[in-house]
Amino acid sequence: MQDQPKPSQTSGADGTARYDARDLVVNGIKAEIVLDGQTYTLRITRAGKLILTK
Repeated sequence: MQDQPKPSQTSGADGTARYDARDLVVNGIKAEIVLDGQTYTLRITRAGKLILTK
């Protein structure tokens, strides 16, 4: 099994981490994000909007 490349990160003017959402999603469809054991799904719609669901 091959590791996925890490998404590229840049910093905003105030030092906040900034990621390109298209780098986070797999095959341009969706990504799973885990926070405190809870899994969330990040999806980019056909209209280019972001949806984050639990």
